[in-house]
Amino acid sequence: MVKETKKTKMKENTKKRNQIKLRGRTFEGNVVKILPGRLAIEFDRVIYNSKYERYEKRKSKMHARIPAELDGQISVGDRIQIAECRPLSKIMHAIVTKIIKTKEKKEWKQ
Repeated sequence: MVKETKKTKMKENTKKRNQIKLRGRTFEGNVVKILPGRLAIEFDRVIYNSKYERYEKRKSKMHARIPAELDGQISVGDRIQIAECRPLSKIMHAIVTKIIKTKEKKEWKQ
């Protein structure tokens, strides 16, 4: 029988705390703004207008938390995927899951 020490219990508790369970929908969008620990993405969605029998494009903006393993790898203009999770704050209800495409950096030619 193995005795568990306080340190091993604390390590297990911190691992559980750092894992956020994902649920609900996933979204793909472009990074518009980066703030400490979070970012804002903007994505297009298509809505049917029954009066004119046409589809129209609308934009939505969402905030998401940046996990520790992706911190510093994301920049404005990147295309990323976020997934819904439990409410993390007043405006954050999602977390970044992966980077789909990074923005190409243009070099000045002189």
